[in-house]
Amino acid sequence: MARQRIVVGMSGGVDSSVAAWLLKEQGFDVVGLFMKNWEDDDDEQYCNSRQDLIDAVSVADKIGIGIEAVNFSAAYKERVFSEFLREFQAGRTPNPDVLCNAEIKFRSFLDHALAMGAGRIATGHYARVREVDGLFQLLKAEDGTKDQSYFLYRLNQAQLSKTMFPLGMLYKREVRDIARQAGLPNHDKKDSTGICFIGERPFREFLNRYLPADPGEIWTLDGRMVGRHMGLTFYTIGQRQGLGIGGQRDGDGDAWYVAAKDIPNNRLLVVQGHDNDALLKNTLTGIDLNWISGSPAHCKWVYGAKTRYRQKDAPCTIARVAADSCDIEFAEPQWAVTPGQSVVIYESRVCLGGGIIQ
Repeated sequence: MARQRIVVGMSGGVDSSVAAWLLKEQGFDVVGLFMKNWEDDDDEQYCNSRQDLIDAVSVADKIGIGIEAVNFSAAYKERVFSEFLREFQAGRTPNPDVLCNAEIKFRSFLDHALAMGAGRIATGHYARVREVDGLFQLLKAEDGTKDQSYFLYRLNQAQLSKTMFPLGMLYKREVRDIARQAGLPNHDKKDSTGICFIGERPFREFLNRYLPADPGEIWTLDGRMVGRHMGLTFYTIGQRQGLGIGGQRDGDGDAWYVAAKDIPNNRLLVVQGHDNDALLKNTLTGIDLNWISGSPAHCKWVYGAKTRYRQKDAPCTIARVAADSCDIEFAEPQWAVTPGQSVVIYESRVCLGGGIIQ
């Protein structure tokens, strides 16, 4: 009987490398696929895909599998980066990693892998998939500190049915140990952080190349101008650094935070103090929804929700669910809820789906 072919997305990092190694050990016919998703400024200073490809090829050679490189940069620019810029221009703060997973890593990559004869694809994401009564569920990873289900909530049944997450039951330290014991050449490679096309460069500098700066005034909520901003595009809700108004502090001298954007008047609105009421929200509306296995069965049921990746599940209820939006009420106020980011809903360890914060 022919072995099932699994095409593994290999980035050159340790996680995807161990995913490929584990599948090869389990007896699958494993093929690696290296995706190049960005070409602008692809240099040694910020995001060197050439070195990543070298690392991926070295790992594939060590494991004893074939590897192919494919360029998805045109699709990435059209379907991910263009939307990224549109959202910023509208005054919101998008999460391109969420869109990249839905549009590139589990769409373009999946289509390409199926054309290569794959039965399924696999990645180094920390998440899990299980089938229940004919429906596929997305679950949190065993390692809660590395769980990446937040970034995968836009996947659909067709995508999940063809996807494997070999690291879902492993802790990061175990993954490093496996890589070391297997002699993988990248076992001690530093994890990548942030969005590859931005890399470690200053965020304003990067955005300024693609979006026109439109400086304006910084105002307090009580109607005082306290400074000038470089363009609303360059700021996000809850931001503290880079406002340039530290000398304008009142009262007890608490730091300034971005509370809102007044788009019609091109004003950045700020408040003092991390726990200022203006930074706290009890409710939000999610739009552009994606429910992985059907919409939640209960309104007023206690779920958990994340409004950003690095936060614990916040107890909430879904007050209203419609085809295109839902209202979420939190048991406790949430800090710096940011339009354009994703709200992701969980029932225990099951990721139900979510939407974009309006």
